[in-house]
Amino acid sequence: MIDPRLPCLIGVGQRTVRAQDGDSPEPLELWAEMAEAAARDSGGHGVIDAIDDVSVVFNVSWTYDDAPGRLAERLGLAEGGRHLSGMSGTSSQKMLANAALRIQKGESDLALVTGAECLATRKRVRKRGDSVAWSHAPAEKRGIPFDDPFHPSEVAHEIFRAYMTFAIFDVARRAHLGLSLDENLRQAGTLFAPMTKVAAENPNAWFRRERTSEELINVSADNRLVSHPYPKNLVAIMDVDMASGLLLASHEKADALGVPQDRRIYLRGWCETKDPVYIAEREELWRSVAMEEASGAAMRAAGIGIDDIAYIDLYSCFPSSVNFARDALGLKIDDARPLTVTGGLPYHGGPGSAYLGHSIATLVKMLREDPKAFGMASGVGMHMTNHSYGIYSAQPGELNLPDSAEIQARLDARPRRQIRDHATGEARVAAYSVVHSREGPSFAMAVCDLPNGERCYARGESAALFEAMQAREFVGEAIELEDGGKGVNRIVA
Repeated sequence: MIDPRLPCLIGVGQRTVRAQDGDSPEPLELWAEMAEAAARDSGGHGVIDAIDDVSVVFNVSWTYDDAPGRLAERLGLAEGGRHLSGMSGTSSQKMLANAALRIQKGESDLALVTGAECLATRKRVRKRGDSVAWSHAPAEKRGIPFDDPFHPSEVAHEIFRAYMTFAIFDVARRAHLGLSLDENLRQAGTLFAPMTKVAAENPNAWFRRERTSEELINVSADNRLVSHPYPKNLVAIMDVDMASGLLLASHEKADALGVPQDRRIYLRGWCETKDPVYIAEREELWRSVAMEEASGAAMRAAGIGIDDIAYIDLYSCFPSSVNFARDALGLKIDDARPLTVTGGLPYHGGPGSAYLGHSIATLVKMLREDPKAFGMASGVGMHMTNHSYGIYSAQPGELNLPDSAEIQARLDARPRRQIRDHATGEARVAAYSVVHSREGPSFAMAVCDLPNGERCYARGESAALFEAMQAREFVGEAIELEDGGKGVNRIVA
């Protein structure tokens, strides 16, 4: 007998608004549209009116005074749970998991999780010399609710953008494996080229064009370097107009709404973990122990292993996030299974914190067609810090969730490096990157090992340094640091 409180996805919706269709509606209208699309997709009756829990993924396109409250009002809902996420690539799945727990406990019967970004429209409007004037702006300007803080030394060295930090992790892994610079980049192209094929076949993808590995990795005017070793075609695209919606119900509520059994996809296991917040704290910069723990715990909760999963969507903002996940899961580079069901963040599009809504919605469609299969979705938040793994199946089963607090306590007890804000004298490069603008290399950044075992961040602006770092493996190189002022440790030799 199926547990009546067992959570199941009953309806999903997705929409991509393309430039030829005109400007996108504002996020609030897209959220409402996705709720209605997911309700229709469920095949049930009276679904919208039955929603008693609303979760909205934070969006950077427009700030509302009360995003989930305004959506509930727009849909004409009665009182209920109202939730807004922080900014993180794990948000959609994390909110879905939290809604599932509330359903299990009897606090809710039917939950909506939705997200949307309209950054492409905002960009076009700015180019026209205008600005968007969407509804329900807050009385005072609000900051972005990042999941984690930045270390003051990271801010001083300007090491806080994802394309920089994920490049640092990529270089650390490359050096650990002993790969040459060329071979590492070739592997990235080999890894991401199949994603473009998936995107080409996905009507919701932003870039529906299959590309070769060479097109992805060869630097050109249209594929400039962003942050060594990443050219533009290996980097997530955020300037998209996209929306998604997920409806999650208890098994008994799905019955009451008349949702056919073949529309239901069950959450079979999930886990969320965190690596150390600050990059330089991490003893091993080349892997994620928290990924290993989260993925393993999610699969154990579902009673399966990686070989039992037919459909996989690994968070693919940059090659390092995919490679860290592959390493954590034990997936070889020649594994025949595609690593995305959507086309991945650089080709399907990465709508801010809401990408996983598209990942999960696509998995739901695939698992309905293949009801004996399992699917996995993974999310990554902040600087390879927050990790979320979820397992999905059309087959219901007992939900045996892991003890996330115990897992995180074990992770938190692992050794961490101390970060020294100000460092001069000798140091050794632990990982690095060179950041590029449209005009060429702008500055070099490094995580450095100090003689006493501490770590620091460092920065350099020398053309000779740029050339050396991009011509050979610079991890392990001895360097000299001086006080560069304003909290910067400057590489001078």
